[in-house]
Amino acid sequence: MLFGEVWNREDRLSLRDRSLVTVVSLMAQGLVESSFRFHLISAKNNGITKEEIGEILTHAAFYAGWPKAWAAFRMAKEVWTDEEAEDSAT
Repeated sequence: MLFGEVWNREDRLSLRDRSLVTVVSLMAQGLVESSFRFHLISAKNNGITKEEIGEILTHAAFYAGWPKAWAAFRMAKEVWTDEEAEDSAT
């Protein structure tokens, strides 16, 4: 249902916007493990830039709490740094 139907309703909400909502929702709950990393990678693939994810997590930190945000920042840094390393290797 979730990935087969909800995520495919791009006429109602773009994949980029769904990724943004998902990342913030998971961070707010403190769920920053492997599924969070998957959604960060999806967010990156759906067009959210390194600068934007930093601003998104900073903004959400004021509402969800800084301890949760720091864990999210660490993982986001890894995901976006991996991209930069891959780009420089090619």
